[in-house]
Amino acid sequence: MRPTLHAARTGFGNTALFLALALASIAPLGAQSRSDVVHFVRYERDGHTSYGVLREERIQEIDGDLFGDHRVTDRWVALDAVTLLPPTDASKVIAVGLNFQSHLGDRAAAAYPGLFAKYPTSLVAHGADIVMPADAGNLHYEGEMVLVIGRECTAVSEDDAMACVFGITAGNDVSERDWQANDLQWFRAKASDTFGPVGPTIAVGMDPDDVLVQTRVNGETRQTERTRDLIFDVRAIVSYVSRYVTLAPGDLIFTGTPQSTRPLSPGDVVEVEVEGVGVLRNTVVRGR
Repeated sequence: MRPTLHAARTGFGNTALFLALALASIAPLGAQSRSDVVHFVRYERDGHTSYGVLREERIQEIDGDLFGDHRVTDRWVALDAVTLLPPTDASKVIAVGLNFQSHLGDRAAAAYPGLFAKYPTSLVAHGADIVMPADAGNLHYEGEMVLVIGRECTAVSEDDAMACVFGITAGNDVSERDWQANDLQWFRAKASDTFGPVGPTIAVGMDPDDVLVQTRVNGETRQTERTRDLIFDVRAIVSYVSRYVTLAPGDLIFTGTPQSTRPLSPGDVVEVEVEGVGVLRNTVVRGR
């Protein structure tokens, strides 16, 4: 049974032991190795979905519930022999808007986090295509740090909120600006299929309140800022969201994009790099 958090508790099943076993020689895709960070990946091979630890170009498979009891196995697979999947099978995908002053510009910050939902069906993995619908004309990237929830929590205080966070990953909150401005809700603009690239790894051991987020399009840097500049920090976000919805293990929270964004075109390659996580890379294609 997965633990529920209503107050501060410690431990994620066997994760403390697992971290001790998995500290050496781990490098996420496109990022430097950090001896104190563990990188989990979710992947498919031969029709089976598994979690494992990324150790350079190999994955060590685990058995059990990543967010509860699990064990390290002696089964290894090459990274290039698997298909990476979105790092969790999320039941909910929540996003915070307008959470960097550099993105707000001259507008005043809100008194509380502005939330919207992205459907789990919007999620795609590192390497998958971002499909620009045929009637979309103003598609933008939004590079973000994404929180991975590790235990069930409801109405958690800010003091206890960090205990809900299992790790972080990278995300691209793909947004169709014309739909965002004109539709009644952001159903199409934010939650269309493929509008939620996430991955490639879950990094456990990073300080989410101070990591660098960068977005590149066709190799050109478009966004770069540290999460210490978030208007609402991780504790405030998790506490606020949990007032209204119960967060479950594997749920994802996009924390907001910095600076400005620009339109994307078919053929563009978008890279979102979150310090310690790796590089999330996806190509824009035109849909039918």
